Amino acid sequence: MSTVAEVRRTVAELHGELTRNGLVAWTSGNLSARVTGHDLIVIKPSGLSYDELTPESMVVIDLHGRVVEGDLAPSSDAATHAYIYRSMDGVGGVVHTHSPYATAWAAHGLPIPCVLTSIADEFGGDIPVGPFARIGGEEIGKGVVETLAGSRSRAVLMRNHGVFAIGASARDAVKTAVMCEDAARTLLLARTFGELTRLDQADIDALHDRYQNVYGQR
Repeated sequence: MSTVAEVRRTVAELHGELTRNGLVAWTSGNLSARVTGHDLIVIKPSGLSYDELTPESMVVIDLHGRVVEGDLAPSSDAATHAYIYRSMDGVGGVVHTHSPYATAWAAHGLPIPCVLTSIADEFGGDIPVGPFARIGGEEIGKGVVETLAGSRSRAVLMRNHGVFAIGASARDAVKTAVMCEDAARTLLLARTFGELTRLDQADIDALHDRYQNVYGQR
């Protein structure tokens, strides 16, 4: 299946963006992508360091987290990723990180408020907080899906855990995770000067619409 081989290469390469952008430490964090046209997901193996990752070391699982192809155990978050893909048809990529600034907000159970145009552009509002759940089953996935339901945000801060970011592709999900960490860092700095004021909803809506439908090359 040449499509699977393609996705394996993409997923292996994109893990390098997590380290380049300072979103992960040691072996923590993971990234996955849906194999278009097949009920399959390519995901990082559990416990491998980022410099060991190759297309061949990626693990192929089904939409219930069961291994289909690969010699290594999949990420401990495989069931979470699988649940998100099963529940959200438009998702083509999922990223999970414990990036320090965003995770600091998650540790306090605080959403990241939409006080900047860049947050309105990318997330269309506040970056929400999801419930605490233990690692290993589908509970985290359920929390991600339920929290993002009805939200324009493509990132969620899972309480006492870290960030889950989604996208139409794995690259889109990586961008979401990078922008989430950037927003978290900037707002923590901004709060040292005092309270933050959320943008008016009409401005948020207009900014988000412009960024999603006008900005960039069309």
